Amino acid sequence: MSSFNYVLFTIIDCGFAMWLSKVLPFILLKKFSLPAIVIEYLSFVPIVIMSALWFSQLFTQHLGHLPNINWENLLASLPTLISAIISKNLLVTVIVGIISLALIRMVI
Repeated sequence: MSSFNYVLFTIIDCGFAMWLSKVLPFILLKKFSLPAIVIEYLSFVPIVIMSALWFSQLFTQHLGHLPNINWENLLASLPTLISAIISKNLLVTVIVGIISLALIRMVI
């Protein structure tokens, strides 16, 4: 088998595996229902992901030293956090965060 065919089959197989992992849960959940405790647990997943993304961008790592605060992201986080508390809407929160960071970068 040539290396081109090997790479092509690898890409097709990976694409199929990705498609299967995304589509199979939807197919299964149409026929079965999840227990209430599982649904409640899964409702926290977006909050945890957003918190992890926010926290990882709040600090700048330097090997051998303590992390430094990324002041741009910290300042942009304040109006974003307020809009998240008030609106409770992910789209509004993301838009306010993008606009806040853009304005801070224009000023600095």
